[in-house]
Amino acid sequence: MITTATARLWNRSFILCLFNNLFLFTYYYALLTILPIYIIKNLGGTVKEAGLALTLFLVSSIAVRPFSGLIVEKLGKKIAFRGSAFLFVLFAFSYLFADSLWALLVIRFIHGIWFSVLTTVTVPIANDFIPDHRKGEGMGYFVMSTNLAVVFGPLLALTVIQFTDFKNLFLILASVVCLGFMFCLMVPVAKNQMDSSDDQGVGKRLGVHDIIEIRVVPIGFVALLTAFAYASIMSFITAYSETQQLLAYTSLFFIVFALSMIIVRPWVGKIYDREGASAVIYPSFIFFAIGLVIVSFISNQWMLWLSAIFIGIGYGSLFPCFQTVAIQSVPKQRMGHAISTFFTLFDLGMAMGSVVLGLIIAYYGYQMTYLCCAVITVATLFVYKYTVSATLKQPK
Repeated sequence: MITTATARLWNRSFILCLFNNLFLFTYYYALLTILPIYIIKNLGGTVKEAGLALTLFLVSSIAVRPFSGLIVEKLGKKIAFRGSAFLFVLFAFSYLFADSLWALLVIRFIHGIWFSVLTTVTVPIANDFIPDHRKGEGMGYFVMSTNLAVVFGPLLALTVIQFTDFKNLFLILASVVCLGFMFCLMVPVAKNQMDSSDDQGVGKRLGVHDIIEIRVVPIGFVALLTAFAYASIMSFITAYSETQQLLAYTSLFFIVFALSMIIVRPWVGKIYDREGASAVIYPSFIFFAIGLVIVSFISNQWMLWLSAIFIGIGYGSLFPCFQTVAIQSVPKQRMGHAISTFFTLFDLGMAMGSVVLGLIIAYYGYQMTYLCCAVITVATLFVYKYTVSATLKQPK
């Protein structure tokens, strides 16, 4: 097992993990932004078919996610990390040859499998290079690299496509994820040590314990509810801002979101490590709920950007805290299972939110939907209080 050789958070290995994650998710969000346009304009598809292409990636990722921890355990972190990264990069280049909708759908489905394994194994590897007394701060920065990609990815895709065609764009995006793969190869990942319990498990029937980490289910359920509410932002903020004649200001919404998160990150991580998870999570829920309420009443760009500040501080602090709680609730040898269980529930929350909130919007409108999400967020605070908070160990 890899152990943290130094008390420094910003060691070389941790920085390599950050860059690997940043380039991976920049590619992911860039592709997410541009694929619907490619399907409609170049492949003659419909909006529904574009949605299907995006959904298939998520479906395969969610389907494989519960088994990702088992895959990491059996193959070892080194093989799972580099193997899934290589296959993810390989399929990134396959978009260059997707000249029909059916070919693209197949690629999206298979691509989601490697994404599931890769994003499961990157978290415990990064965690190995974070000092024990700075876990909250370190995982906060790691998750921040994902949230920064929410801004960089769409910005890159939408800028490049103005100057070239889709084939060249796919090549550029594949090159981006290749850069991430180079950082992946430089991360010093040791092979897993098989213990006696692993040997005894040979030939054993697959059980629930091999797929789900029960100790992570409470915080995973809290993450599911939070992701459900956050889906209103990821899936519908652009469409909502267009109805309010604010579409031109929406890209800046995500920039303000990212900047807010970055500015508070150093303090949030230190408070987590010094005072415990709840000292960050309770006020973050309140900030997130206030942001959703502001969104429901937006009438100008200033209110849109103000909501981005509250959501950036609130949701931007919640997710890394949840992930750190999940990691700290299990021994190191169960970390892969913990992450796969956590992300399974989180992904389900995002998927369910996109579908259910879309229906609520259709019947009751955007304002009522965002107010409902604010109520759900406050209710989730109490779910956290009574299912997770009481069980957490306080920092020494």
